[in-house]
Amino acid sequence: MTLLALDFGGTKHAAAIIAPGDSQWRNLKRQLSPTGADVRVDMEIARSISRELLRGKTPTAIGVSFGGPVDATTGIVRLSHHVPGWENFPLKQKLEDEFSAPVSVDNDANVAALGEHRFGAGRGYESLLYITVSTGVGGGWILNGKPWRGFQGMAGEIGHGVVDPNGPMCLCGKQGCLERLASGPYIAQQVREILEKDPLRGAILRSRVGENLAAITAEQIAQAAAQGDDLSLEILNQAGWALGVAIGNVANLINPQLFVVGGGVSKAGQPLWDAIHQVAHQTALPEVHFEIVSAQLGDEAPLWGAVALAEDLLANP
Repeated sequence: MTLLALDFGGTKHAAAIIAPGDSQWRNLKRQLSPTGADVRVDMEIARSISRELLRGKTPTAIGVSFGGPVDATTGIVRLSHHVPGWENFPLKQKLEDEFSAPVSVDNDANVAALGEHRFGAGRGYESLLYITVSTGVGGGWILNGKPWRGFQGMAGEIGHGVVDPNGPMCLCGKQGCLERLASGPYIAQQVREILEKDPLRGAILRSRVGENLAAITAEQIAQAAAQGDDLSLEILNQAGWALGVAIGNVANLINPQLFVVGGGVSKAGQPLWDAIHQVAHQTALPEVHFEIVSAQLGDEAPLWGAVALAEDLLANP
């Protein structure tokens, strides 16, 4: 038997094949979308890389991670925030017609949570919230050992929980969202805005980018913080504070055993993690116990979650 795992990202797509119960890919392929891609381009990329891996074989089941809102019951994509043409797109039906195999589709945060639960940092836990901190901030729930999507599939939108009502304006229209304070692009934006007003700050960071403020990224900020840059440390501490407040409040409300934090920003170093741990436990009640750990599967978390979706199709045809 062969399981096909697919990951539709905003600009990057991946396909992998694996046998049920295995812990290593038989094969994996990634491909970037060209600039200006639409749904037809994305679907053709998925078909092409999947056919290349399958080499004429029919998959037994297919699991799919999609970077946008999905109705997991019907497998219909509601929209993509990055690529036009995905509105109300019947992805499950299209793939079943294409590959003559059963398909399960869910959004990337839910699928990554399932991947970490089944194959990564969440193994052995019955309840967890997976948080990805990268271009945006998203989340996916596992409760009682199963994905929990909430009413209309919108559970886990921790990135748009407000942690500072007087904070800066988020793209969603609210002030002080977690995403506005902790996501990679917004961290870089905050630093650039401060440096433009105060030429005496961030000397180490300035030297790293040759005074080209447009070149500043969250990764550059993390590297400057590791060298002791004052402004970079301050902004990472703020991001960690925001994540800690959000995690502590969620711990009080739902009381999961585990928080798994992944995404590019989660690799920003110890100052960020120290702030997360300290503030989360300060925010939560003393009687509320939980762990906060780093994700283990990295960029492959959605693919491993897609494997779990496919395995569940075999278990519950």
